[in-house]
Amino acid sequence: MPRLLCTCFLTLLFTTPGSAAASRAYDFFICANVNRDYVIGSEIVTVNGLFRLGDEGEWHHFGVNDTTISALAIDPRNRDVLYTTTLNGLWHSRDGGRNWRIANGWDMTEGRDVAVDPNAPDTIYLALPDGIAVSTDRAQTLERRENGLPDRGKYTQALEIDRTTAGRVFAGTASGIYLTEDHGGFWQRVLPTETTVNDIQQSPHDPATWLAVTDTDGAWISRDRGLRWSQIAALPSEEALYNVAFDPTDPDRLAVASWTYGTWTSEDGGENWGERNAGLPLPHRVMRVGVNPNTGRLYASVYKKTLYFSDNFGRTWSPEQLEGSLVTHFLTVPRNDR
Repeated sequence: MPRLLCTCFLTLLFTTPGSAAASRAYDFFICANVNRDYVIGSEIVTVNGLFRLGDEGEWHHFGVNDTTISALAIDPRNRDVLYTTTLNGLWHSRDGGRNWRIANGWDMTEGRDVAVDPNAPDTIYLALPDGIAVSTDRAQTLERRENGLPDRGKYTQALEIDRTTAGRVFAGTASGIYLTEDHGGFWQRVLPTETTVNDIQQSPHDPATWLAVTDTDGAWISRDRGLRWSQIAALPSEEALYNVAFDPTDPDRLAVASWTYGTWTSEDGGENWGERNAGLPLPHRVMRVGVNPNTGRLYASVYKKTLYFSDNFGRTWSPEQLEGSLVTHFLTVPRNDR
């Protein structure tokens, strides 16, 4: 099984399904590797990194062609200010992805996730294999902020910022979920786990509702702003769950991706769940799910196959584009923030 790459699916606002392209208020981004038939030394040219979904339905690559880009964050004040995690650590661009700089030194590499605080957008959080770093000056400088994290088990896979409160951030680590309410000054564990927390997401409809998924401790839900968590018994827990996605167009719809179980969805706010893999190739190695907030279309990235889509929230699937791809990240950004 490949090592999980970082992901995050951020949705701030939403429209109703079926919106025309002219009225779409959001841009939809992915981080993806499109490496079909490529091996080291091959003359095949592949395209990897950042893609934006155009109004005509095609995915357009921009930025650096790099296979290690695993997450993307964008400054809500300025759409030209971008941050990505890579094998080198943290990259940032000030011109929409045309030029990039590495923000970190030699001691902060293999970035797993990156997040911009929407209420304090000069503050950037970086997830690392050995902890967490924070910048308060738009990635000009980075410093470790790990007070409260354990000496062992602070591998950090996911970061999610509470959009309602500046400096309130959740971190998914190898030992559980940690919360800071002072911009990383101190972290407290709010959910202990035996294995890595792979993703944490805040509902776009109810900011008090949070979901998290893990390697072998199943899925967890909180309805009190992430302070108390309950395991979701209706979802399998023996094998890894990779990420969770809320449907921005429907508060009752959620989806989870898994290498072993494929795609599972709920249409009653997470009370009941069912396997939804009709039309996906065997084995159902789903690495990521995400929802386009302009249309409600559900996407699933099947390992080294292609990107699949469903317009009935997983009841049936069809292949879309990017054959031979692996999507590691979905991101939604309001267009009126350009």
